[in-house]
Amino acid sequence: MTNLISNLRSLNLLVLHPRDQDSDDLVQQLNRIGCMVEALWPLPETLPPAADVVFVEVKEAIPPGLSKLFSLRPEQRPTLIGLIGYENPSVLGGLLELGVQAVITKPFRAFGVLSALMMARHAWLERLEALRNEEKLRTKLEHINIITEAKFIVMRHHRINEKEAYKVIRSHAMSRRCSTIEIANAIINADGLLSKLVTEPREDRE
Repeated sequence: MTNLISNLRSLNLLVLHPRDQDSDDLVQQLNRIGCMVEALWPLPETLPPAADVVFVEVKEAIPPGLSKLFSLRPEQRPTLIGLIGYENPSVLGGLLELGVQAVITKPFRAFGVLSALMMARHAWLERLEALRNEEKLRTKLEHINIITEAKFIVMRHHRINEKEAYKVIRSHAMSRRCSTIEIANAIINADGLLSKLVTEPREDRE
């Protein structure tokens, strides 16, 4: 958490809000924190690639171009902080639709902005870490399935047990200085090719 707080000043912040006193107050507060801030209005067609955190005004109707600014892929989205002047079902729905990590109410006060920035960034980083762990788990399960399939192929062809089949795969991987996944995929591909050759119509082979 200490690193998160110290790293806030290295973030590139973007404010998407009409040019008014609220916008000026927010930019001033972010400048006092020591962050690099850019304010844009009207909405740009694309986000600046360096934007780490985006403060965006949310009203009852979400502008058509606003949602398009943010990728559907969480790992490609910046941290989002919603700026609202009032609460009603439409505004709250807009916050959920955009997937903001924090909300700041207007008019902006001398306190609350830094806390919202820190908590939003923390939530974003936690989500990113969860996605990475999920991807690692998915890859691990895929590898387990591939190796299991390859083991059964080796067992079928050589009439050995599962433990011995894995030793064969691992031995080939070590001798060729590659991963067991590469050997397992090669075994599966070779078995598929062999099966295709064996099952071809007899007239095609004559």
